[in-house]
Amino acid sequence: MTRNKDIKIVFMGTPEFAVTILKGILDQKYNVVGVITAPDKPAGRGRKIHQSAVKKFAEENGLKVLQPTNLKNEDFLQELQELQANLQVVVAFRMLPKVVWNMPENGTFNLHASLLPEYRGAAPINWAIINGEQKTGVTTFFIDDKIDTGEIILQKETEILPEETAGELHDKLMTLGSDLVNETIALIQKGNVKTTPQPKKEHKPAPKLYKENCKIDWSDDLTSIYNKIRGLSPYPLAWTTIYNDNTTLEMKIYKAKKELEKHDYSIGKVITTKKEMKVAVKDGFLIIEELKVAGKRKMDAVSFLNGFKFEEEAFLK
Repeated sequence: MTRNKDIKIVFMGTPEFAVTILKGILDQKYNVVGVITAPDKPAGRGRKIHQSAVKKFAEENGLKVLQPTNLKNEDFLQELQELQANLQVVVAFRMLPKVVWNMPENGTFNLHASLLPEYRGAAPINWAIINGEQKTGVTTFFIDDKIDTGEIILQKETEILPEETAGELHDKLMTLGSDLVNETIALIQKGNVKTTPQPKKEHKPAPKLYKENCKIDWSDDLTSIYNKIRGLSPYPLAWTTIYNDNTTLEMKIYKAKKELEKHDYSIGKVITTKKEMKVAVKDGFLIIEELKVAGKRKMDAVSFLNGFKFEEEAFLK
C-alpha cells in the first residue's frame, strides 16, 4: 500500500489507549506529519522522568513530536502551523483552544469512549460500568468550544458483559475505536461526512475519578457495590477501610462476586473462613476475591486471610 498523501494528519494523545489508535492510522498508511503529547514529567518513588506512551511509540516510528505546556504559546502555534496538516485527530488528550482545533481545513475530530451524548467527561468507561449499563461504544465528533459536545460523525456500539471490568472494556473499546477513527478519516478524505448535532437533553456525566468517589458505600445495594468494584478495576480501584480490633487499615478491591441471600448481619460486617472473606450488605454478601491493603502487594483473599486475623466485631466502612 502506498502512503496516502492527500490527508496530512496531526495526532494528539497521551495514554496507551491513544497508541492503539495512532498505530491503526499508520497501518492504513495515512500521512501523520506530527504528534502532540503531554510534556515529560517525574513519576514514581524515584521521580524518574516519565514519557507518555504516545511519545515513546511516536519516536519509535520516526514521527515528529511536540510537547507544549501551553497550547496557546506562540512558538508552539507556529510549529503546528508549519506542519501544514489538513486534519487533526484527538484521542485522550486535553481541551484544545479554538486557535488549535480550528487550524486545519478539514477540522479536528475527537474519539470518545462512549455513545455521546451519554458519558461526556474524563472517565466514560468507568462510569458506564459503575452505573450498570449493558451497552456502550465509541464516538467520533468534530471538536467545538465545549467538552464532548461537537457534532457526531460516527458511532459504534458494543455490549458490556455482566462481569466485565473497566480494564477489559477499555481494551475492547480501544480496538473498536481504532476502526472507527480510520472509517472517519476515510469519510473526511472522500468528502462524504454527514454530521449529527448532539441533542440538548440531559445526559449521564462521566466526571474525573478522585479518591472520594471511589470509596465504597456499604449501605448501597449489592449490585451497585459490585458494579463499582468492576467499574474501577484495575485502576484506580474501589476502596474501603477495615475496622478491626481498634485498628484501621485501608483496602482496595480488584475482584469480587455477589451472593444474594437474606441475613441478619449488620451492614459492613466481615464474615470469614479460612478460604473466604465476605461482607454483609442489605440484600446479600459481597465475596472479596482479590485485594490490596496499604503497604502490601496485590493478593487473593486466601493469601490475605493466611496472614491477617479478623476479630469477631470487625467491619468495613
